[in-house]
Amino acid sequence: MVGHDQSLRIECRIPGADVNPYLAYAGVLAAGIDGIANQVEPPEIFEGDVYQALDLDRVPRTLVEATELFESSKFIRESLGADVQEHYSHFFRSEQSAFDETVTDWERARYFERI
Repeated sequence: MVGHDQSLRIECRIPGADVNPYLAYAGVLAAGIDGIANQVEPPEIFEGDVYQALDLDRVPRTLVEATELFESSKFIRESLGADVQEHYSHFFRSEQSAFDETVTDWERARYFERI
């Protein structure tokens, strides 16, 4: 939450241009409804260097890690449905597989002359 008094509001950052807006907004709404229904209190405000704060919760660092969390999430299954969870889990795994099979520009530049 940002601001104070009558200017206090929830900050919702705009996702990247490659986001599925339906999935993103469904997730935000589901999280909000869950928070209200279960009376979840937000964490304490963090002040300081977030990059040095190793004890804070973090988002997944890789698509593999994010997919595993998404695929095993009871919250996702209950809020978005099993069909949506299975569909996107399959899609994310397909994307990771395609990425894993791709030779990047960095690899070409680094190894082309060495091999």
